[in-house]
Amino acid sequence: MTIKTLIVDDEPLARDRLARLLAGDDRIAIVGQCADGRSALDAIRTLAPDLVFLDVQMPELDGFEVVSQVEPAKMPRIIFVTAHDKFALKAFEVHAIDYLLKPFDRERFQLALDRAVTAIEEKSRPDLSDNISALLAELRPASVTERIAVKSTGRIVFVRLEEIDWIEAADNYANLHVGAEAHLLRETMASLEKRLPQSQFIRISRSAIVNIDRIREMQPLFHGDYAVVLRHGVKLTLSRNYRDKLERLLGKAS
Repeated sequence: MTIKTLIVDDEPLARDRLARLLAGDDRIAIVGQCADGRSALDAIRTLAPDLVFLDVQMPELDGFEVVSQVEPAKMPRIIFVTAHDKFALKAFEVHAIDYLLKPFDRERFQLALDRAVTAIEEKSRPDLSDNISALLAELRPASVTERIAVKSTGRIVFVRLEEIDWIEAADNYANLHVGAEAHLLRETMASLEKRLPQSQFIRISRSAIVNIDRIREMQPLFHGDYAVVLRHGVKLTLSRNYRDKLERLLGKAS
């Protein structure tokens, strides 16, 4: 039996490594590679792979959103590729979904692959819809209350939320400002805002999200805008279009 396999990761080096690890296995036929969630969803629907190596952290649609949108009849066996912390990994284990934690070695890769191949050959293809819903419910709170994993020059940097001063939009990226350092995260501001705890972070404009604890003062500007001054002197603008955020902020301070 030849197992049709799809590789999905937004980093070319990560896709290449998975392809190399699979190349020597005569059970596997790589039918495609994708760099984002939307193309992965299209490929699953059109190519009908038996197995998908699916990155978790991607722009537009992340790995969980991809799986949640796949029709049950077309659901392949999924091996998530993730940099999430121990809470996320526990959720994976509880819901019996295979995963690879970056950086992984060949032995751990082979273990996940063999498990998936066995399940496919035995035609063990359970309906994962309930598992995915429960997984999302457990993963989202865990990921937003602890830390964010950022891919950086071949490394995975874990940034604790309380260390973030503010977040700046950069096209489809978000720049996390942590003291004198900055970490570029491949995620849109809208997606990131949904993941961050509202009790700790506030969106003050289209281009900025601020850690409330870092705000030193606010200065009125023209036309209902405000200057938000952070503890280390950075000055940002709170747009009048985000006035409801201002009211929540003032309520917290009163």
